Amino acid sequence: MVYLSKIYTRNGDAGTTQLGDGSTLPKHHARVAAYGTVDELSSLLGLVLVDGFDSEFDSGSGKESETATWLRTIQNDLFDVGSDLCVPGEAGAKLRIAASYTERLEGWIDAANKDLEPLNSFVLPGGTKAAAWLHVARTVCRRAERTVTELFELEEEGAVNPEVVRYLNRLSDLLFVLARAANDGGKGDVLWVPGKNR
Repeated sequence: MVYLSKIYTRNGDAGTTQLGDGSTLPKHHARVAAYGTVDELSSLLGLVLVDGFDSEFDSGSGKESETATWLRTIQNDLFDVGSDLCVPGEAGAKLRIAASYTERLEGWIDAANKDLEPLNSFVLPGGTKAAAWLHVARTVCRRAERTVTELFELEEEGAVNPEVVRYLNRLSDLLFVLARAANDGGKGDVLWVPGKNR
């Protein structure tokens, strides 16, 4: 259990932050940028859930939709991802992303994708409000993935869990599929027309 007795500590006023293993890094370090971007993604998923998602996915049953449940589960996973990134290497690691996290996402991708309209062009972000927010979340997820892969190159072997990259890669795929589902199963997708405005 996490217990926060005080919100501000003034420890970061010098431009550094403390990691989960007690070491300190500059706030602009790639590791801090990586878990900060993951936190940004989780916050964005919160916005997806409250601004446009429930009204467009709720079947009127009063129960949370399956997709909303998935997104709330992912928000919790993203805190696990942040925790993983906050503690370098294996020493003292209490929480690491495992392959089962990614396997769960793959099952959801298969379930959500099976009824979608076939794709014959790239999709532009848009359509319903929910789809547009999910596309924004997808692009932030891709940025998080790029930041983690950069961290991989900067750190010594074993300092970054490779399952984090796999999870973020699959999550961006899921967010793409969910955006299409939010556009009437892909029927309302906004498609790219190459050279349309030449």
